[in-house]
Amino acid sequence: MVRRTLAIGAGLLILILLVLAFRGCLNARNERAIKDYVGNSSELINQSKLEGNQLFGLLGGSGSQDDAVDAANVVNGLRSESATLVDRAEDLDAPDEVSAAQENLLDALELRRDGLAAVANALPNALADEERRESTADIAEVMQVFLASDVLLKYRFRPNLEQTLRDEDLQGEVTVPSQRRLEFVPDVQWVDPDFVADQIAGLRGTGGGATDEAASPGLHGNGLGTVTLGGVALVPGASATVPLSDDLSFEVQVVNQGENNETDVNVKVTVGEGNDATELEEAIPEIAVGEQQTVTIPLAERPPTGENVPVTVEVEPVPGEEMTDNNSADFTVIFTS
Repeated sequence: MVRRTLAIGAGLLILILLVLAFRGCLNARNERAIKDYVGNSSELINQSKLEGNQLFGLLGGSGSQDDAVDAANVVNGLRSESATLVDRAEDLDAPDEVSAAQENLLDALELRRDGLAAVANALPNALADEERRESTADIAEVMQVFLASDVLLKYRFRPNLEQTLRDEDLQGEVTVPSQRRLEFVPDVQWVDPDFVADQIAGLRGTGGGATDEAASPGLHGNGLGTVTLGGVALVPGASATVPLSDDLSFEVQVVNQGENNETDVNVKVTVGEGNDATELEEAIPEIAVGEQQTVTIPLAERPPTGENVPVTVEVEPVPGEEMTDNNSADFTVIFTS
């Protein structure tokens, strides 16, 4: 009888331990899924932000018919890219805890996709001599769609995600996008039809009053796009694991978001911090308006393994560049041997 009782007790203890271990595995898996979602959704938002920078940089351009043709072509490309972002967002693995944030993300990216399609459709007439004012008014109206997407991300998506991280005790382990990173529209003046008409007039090279004077010699600026290391995508605010190898290199995407071709664009990568930091750099000889280029920067020195290593990637400002908030990003990499 005693043996039977002991056997039953041992069996119950083993069962309890198995249940606790199983529950622990489920919790760990769920936490990992939430962290992955934050990182993956942040990457999509960064890409959408770059699309917005390109759009408004081009619409605010000035000077020649070539600029106008390039702008129309680039906006058509942005329309296609934004549709791809929506598809990628729909394919995200979103745990139940982030379902509300996921809905907000999808709604915002769909609004931006539809807005870019509307701008692409209206731009040819806006650039032509006929019906210019009517078409620029249509573009100004679309700006309200973009602003709605900003509201969704800043006041729905971000708070929902932050609340989930607090509920799951994951604060500090992952970082949600900043308010500035969630903004697509750089200035509320873009909802004013007269302001849009002046910008389009400058793009067509037909004059835009004071706007043309202020824009001359034109907007300058590059933005940081995607960053990979050894084929592994790096996401700001998230940690990536990268196996060390002899030919490990950073692949850094740079986007010309201004109105001028740029030369000697320097890209700098800092691995580590303090006195132990390794600084790497490579220059892009020339990058055209609206063009994306990827620069390869080999990892020259072997970093420590098995620990969080900070990595900063920066596209150094070019002469005349005033907006530099999207020129750099901070990452965390765990190198494995």
